[in-house]
Amino acid sequence: MKRENNLTRRRFLKTSAVAGAAGMIGTGTTGFLSSCSSGKKDATTPLKEPGSYYVPELVDLASDGKELKAGVVGCGGRGSGAAINFLNAANGVTIVALGDVFEDKVNGLADKLKAEKNIDIPADRRFVGLDAYKQVIDSGIDILIDCTPPFFRAEHFKYAVEQGKHCFLEKPICVDSVGYRTVVAAAKQAQAKNLCVVTGTQRHHQRAYVESYKQIMNGLIGEITGGVVYWNQSMLWYRERQPGWSDFEFMVRDWVNWKWLSGDHIVEQHVHNIDVFTWFSGLKPVKAVAFGSRQRRVTGDQYDNFSVDFTMENGIHLHSMCRQIDGCANNVSEFIQGTKGSWTSQGGHVIRDLAGNVIWQYDGEAEKANFKQTDPYTLEHVNLINCIRKNTPIEQASETAISNLGAIMGREAAYTGQETTWDAIAAAQLDYTPADLNIGKMDMSRFTVPVPGNSKQ
Repeated sequence: MKRENNLTRRRFLKTSAVAGAAGMIGTGTTGFLSSCSSGKKDATTPLKEPGSYYVPELVDLASDGKELKAGVVGCGGRGSGAAINFLNAANGVTIVALGDVFEDKVNGLADKLKAEKNIDIPADRRFVGLDAYKQVIDSGIDILIDCTPPFFRAEHFKYAVEQGKHCFLEKPICVDSVGYRTVVAAAKQAQAKNLCVVTGTQRHHQRAYVESYKQIMNGLIGEITGGVVYWNQSMLWYRERQPGWSDFEFMVRDWVNWKWLSGDHIVEQHVHNIDVFTWFSGLKPVKAVAFGSRQRRVTGDQYDNFSVDFTMENGIHLHSMCRQIDGCANNVSEFIQGTKGSWTSQGGHVIRDLAGNVIWQYDGEAEKANFKQTDPYTLEHVNLINCIRKNTPIEQASETAISNLGAIMGREAAYTGQETTWDAIAAAQLDYTPADLNIGKMDMSRFTVPVPGNSKQ
């Protein structure tokens, strides 16, 4: 699938797939967050030695330090939420510029910042249009908070890094192969410039997941042999087209339902769960076979269900399942099987031995008793700000790119009905940029629901 691109030149980058993320070595959170139901202490062999893997510093509030100014690009619901999360994460931080393709979104967030945080965003720091991201980045900010529809994010990240800005990038960070290579190249530049980049895969900053990860790295479930990840929920929101909306405005206001803008929900949403498995296992998927369909979606051109069989680097399998249909069984969780036991996030982050006995469970009540801040959406900004102020660069974009491209692999396998491979997708000319992208009229006949297999059969 090849798309022309007249929005910006996106060069083909001969960049090999990354196998992990660069990051600093941390010491982790305190041990009282976990509890064992048994007094037995069997000898375990760690998968990784403590200190050899990254653990974020999940404190209630970032340390005081240099004043930091942020700009927000993408001022809708997630951008507004991220802005407040950032401001709640530390003292001495503020937001000085806003950008969006729609003026009402910019003004809406400006009103929210004034009402809730007494922050005034002057008219000359409110930017509107497809180039608003450049104006925000060039306005004297220290940190870019990018919460646009995912399609735009790779180019925004590239420009921000070129301008030497730290970044918070909401997930996903790309929707196609061209965007993936853009992100990987920008991530390498960010590392070279000692910039801090945190992504919106907030489970990496959720204490229950971090403590679960540490237990698995300590060897509590043994060697990982496979897993299943789920994001099954009711139908997500949509926008009905209103009189006076151009084709572009309709699609962008309804962005979560369009392939080119969201990447489809396996990429936009289910990437969280796929990311947990790639994070915990340290493996990337090398092959994918999948199916999916569109049953009850109201707008847009994407599917509402996917099922993917991923083969990982060492040959183990991950089953990925996601669905957005009303009236069906819901489940948003992850399950990982090991040679000595299993872990699941469903029902409270639990590890069981092979007989089904609970041998470890995350203590959520202890977290509430010992921490004031338990929101991972805020904690990811706490960590970002701490890394900036302590001059200990963190770079999560290259790690997130692995799970992101994995989700793209699964999507394309379902769309085509063919087996996809990591190497093929990483090098593909797959570009979701519409050929006639502009703020006005576009060729809507190009946006069709994929049909897998040979349509002549």
